[in-house]
Amino acid sequence: MAFCRSSLLLRKARGAALRFSCSSRMEGSLTCSDRRRWYSSSEGTTMTASGYHVGSGPSHMKGAVFWETNKPVTFEDFEMPRPKVNEVLVKTKACGVCHSDLHVMKGEIPFPTPCVVGHEITGEVVEHGPLSDSKIIERFPVGSQVVGAFIMPCGSCFFCSKGQDDLCESFFAHNRAKGTLYDGETRLFLRGSGKPVYMYSMGGLAEYCVVPAHGLTSLPNTLPYTESAVLGCAVFTAYGAMAHAAQVRPGDSVAVIGIGGVGSSCLQIAKAFGASDIIAVDVQEEKLQKAKMFGATHAINSRKEDAVAKIKEITGGRGVDVAVEALGRSQTFSQCVQSVQDGGKAVMIGLTLAGSKGEVDINHLVRKQIKVIGSYGGRARQDLPKLVKLAEKGTFNLQAAVSRKYKFEEVEEAYKNLDQGSIVGRGVVEIM
Repeated sequence: MAFCRSSLLLRKARGAALRFSCSSRMEGSLTCSDRRRWYSSSEGTTMTASGYHVGSGPSHMKGAVFWETNKPVTFEDFEMPRPKVNEVLVKTKACGVCHSDLHVMKGEIPFPTPCVVGHEITGEVVEHGPLSDSKIIERFPVGSQVVGAFIMPCGSCFFCSKGQDDLCESFFAHNRAKGTLYDGETRLFLRGSGKPVYMYSMGGLAEYCVVPAHGLTSLPNTLPYTESAVLGCAVFTAYGAMAHAAQVRPGDSVAVIGIGGVGSSCLQIAKAFGASDIIAVDVQEEKLQKAKMFGATHAINSRKEDAVAKIKEITGGRGVDVAVEALGRSQTFSQCVQSVQDGGKAVMIGLTLAGSKGEVDINHLVRKQIKVIGSYGGRARQDLPKLVKLAEKGTFNLQAAVSRKYKFEEVEEAYKNLDQGSIVGRGVVEIM
């Protein structure tokens, strides 16, 4: 009997799929020459998806496309993205502006093009992929508010099965290496030509985006869409560094080198974890002044004084328990390692030009038991809900974290400002 029911459900699902395809043809929006096709990862059936509508809504959307280095971002028309099994279609409300995007756009980190960047988003759930797990549908009902993490775990690989979402094999093998989701296909296709466009994470700088469900968490109505976008990368990255890599404990001394969107979030997380001395290091006075709002007890302008010497002076000659490098430069890598006390932890979270090297005194590392740890981000399924609660309680100040807001059409300006270092904290693009 169970077998018969399963067969019947499968036939019904296939019948629904065929009805979708046929009705689209009857509307005249679908032809045999369509270049975009949707493959159901659960059944292996092929469906045309050109002309796909979200309910009675639009069949296409706009997205900001990065084509090549030194060329401006352009706004293009896309076919409406179609989620697959255990994926969620989200109407994007806001998307943060991050240096990781900038590294791609400047050609410093290899990534396939054309692509849509933007990887920290908030939005509204519009649809679930066919045959998605009922628990996912219950957790993220249509119309609910969500925030997305830039590391979108598959939930089933070797590392995800151990709870180490930040090392998800599918994410790195498919998304970061190839610009696709985990079936090896992008969800973004240009309207008309059907040309595929790659996705940096979910490709958040678009009116809609497809996100694997494990990369999402619910966003309460009490939190704003715009400011909450930073929870998915800036705060998420900081939390991963502080909670998992550094394992900051109450009373620890912490130095953060580079006070941008991620660095300033590190200061807030360090304060939330009960750190004692919290030292901010940067070259811009404006950022250092704002660092005190985020919880810094000391501020060092490394353009004016020796950062390592000053950190040791503040900590009675020992150095800090934890130093975090949030800039991604060889010089600050060295400063980070030299700033920690014996047995301390130097945590590296700043990305830089692919192939760049950081030097370290091996004898110092060995004799003083210094731990050098890389940290890329948090663990979406366990950490993102915690970050939402920190923001809801006011422990993490979202309003202070976001210093600039941009309209969707101002994406190019936002990245220029970021590259010039004129964004203090985090900039967010509003797409609503």
